[in-house]
Amino acid sequence: TRMSLKREREEIEDDEDNEDEVKFRRGRVVEDRRSRHCPYLDTINRSVLDFDFEKLCSISLSHINVYACLICGKYFQGRGQKSHAYTHSVQFSHHVFLNLHTLKFYCLPDNYEIIDSSLEDITVSNCSGGEKNSYMLKLNSFFAFSNVPPLRNYFLEEENYRDIRRPPGDIMFLLVQRFGELMRKLWNPRNFKAHVSPHEMLQAVVLCSKKNFQITKQGDAVDFMTWFLNAMHGALGGTKKKPSILTKVFQGSMRIFSKKLPHPDLPPEEKEALLVTEEYQEQMSESTFLFLTLDLPTAPLYKDEKEQLIIPQVPLFNILGKFNGNTEKEYKTYKENFLKRFQLTKLPPYLIFCIKRFTKNNFFVEKNPTIVNFPITNVDLREYLTEEAQVTEKNTTYDLIANVVHDGKPTEGSYRIHVLHHGTGKWYEMQDLQVTDILPQMITLSEAYIQIWKRQD
Repeated sequence: TRMSLKREREEIEDDEDNEDEVKFRRGRVVEDRRSRHCPYLDTINRSVLDFDFEKLCSISLSHINVYACLICGKYFQGRGQKSHAYTHSVQFSHHVFLNLHTLKFYCLPDNYEIIDSSLEDITVSNCSGGEKNSYMLKLNSFFAFSNVPPLRNYFLEEENYRDIRRPPGDIMFLLVQRFGELMRKLWNPRNFKAHVSPHEMLQAVVLCSKKNFQITKQGDAVDFMTWFLNAMHGALGGTKKKPSILTKVFQGSMRIFSKKLPHPDLPPEEKEALLVTEEYQEQMSESTFLFLTLDLPTAPLYKDEKEQLIIPQVPLFNILGKFNGNTEKEYKTYKENFLKRFQLTKLPPYLIFCIKRFTKNNFFVEKNPTIVNFPITNVDLREYLTEEAQVTEKNTTYDLIANVVHDGKPTEGSYRIHVLHHGTGKWYEMQDLQVTDILPQMITLSEAYIQIWKRQD
C-alpha cells in the first residue's frame, strides 16, 4: 500500500542519515568513543551465522537495507527506531548487527558503529579446511559448471557482465547475478564457512523458471541443464548470432541429414511412389549444439540363472557412433516419422555429453541402467567430424573433468558428482555435503548421466 511504502521509505532515509556514525565537527572527523569499546562483542554466536541465505528481512520480506543479527543469525530490515532490527534488539536484548551491504557492524538500540579487529573473521574468514578442497554444494549441476575454468573465471570478475543492458522489468538477469555470487563464494579461499549453500541461486532458478524447477522437488538434471544454459545465454545478451561466454565454451556444430518416411500403414505401391518425390528425399541442415545426447542400447528384459536382471555394458565409442555420419535412426513425431543421421563439423573447447538414461511415457518413467565404459583421458573424436572439419580442427582429443551420476530408481534416486582437481590431478566424489577421494578406475563403474570433457589444447 501507499502508506506502507511511505513508511518504508522514511525508515530507509532515517538509516541513510545515520549510516555513517562518524560525525564532522569544524571540519574534523570525530569518532564515537563507544565504537572501539562495545561491551556486547562476547554475545556474538558465530556458530549460527550463515550468509548464504537470501538477503531478505525475516519480517517484512524486503531486500532493502537488511541487517544480520550476530546473536541469532536472523535478518532484519533497517536500524532506525521504527525498524524491525531495532525492535528485535530491544525485545530480545540482541545488540550486535551487520549491514549485509556495507559490511559495517552496529550496536542497537544505541545505534553506533562498532570498530573492532576481532570481527574481521566474520566478513573475511580463512576456512581452507586443509589440503582437500572441501567446498560443497547442494546442487551438483552448479559444481560441474564451476569446474570449467573459462566459465568460472568469467563469473569471478563481476565487471565482465555487470554492464550488460537488459529490457526493463526483465528478471532473467537475476540468474546471472546469483550465479556470479555463487562462483565467487565457491572459489573464495577465505569464506566464513567451509561449505557453500546455493540457496540464493536456487531462489533465482525458481523465480526465473516460473517454478518449473523447485527447491523441494528433485528435478531431472538434463532438463535443468538445458534450461539453465539457454536461459543464461539469453540473460547475458546472447542470441543465435551474438555469442556469450556459454556458447564460446560449450557450443559446437553438426550436420543433420533427415529423410521423411511414408506412413507404415500405407500400401507398398503408395510407399514406393512417395519415396521418389522431392518431399521424401534426404535433406541436409546445419545446427549448433551446447551438448550431445548419447543414446543407450535397450536394456535386456530377461534375468540370469540367479533371477537377477543383467546389467549390460557398452563402450563409449559405440554410442558415439551416432555422430559418425553413417548411423541412421528413426525419430517419431506426433504425425510423421524421419530417418536421421548426424556428423560433427566443429568441436567446442569443453564438450558436454548427456547419456539418455530415462524414457517417459503416459504412465511412468523408466531408467536404463546400462554401464558406459569410458577412458578418463585421451578420447579422440576426429572420426566423428566431416572430412572438411578433420582438416581444420587441430585438436580433437578430450579429457574428462566432471561426471554427474544418477543412482537408484528414476523417481527416488539421488545424484552425485565426480570432479577433477586441476591442480593435483586427483578425483573427488561429492554428494551434497559429503566429499571423498575416489580412484579414476571407480568412476567408470558408475551410471554416468552427464559428463564434461576438456579439449587438450
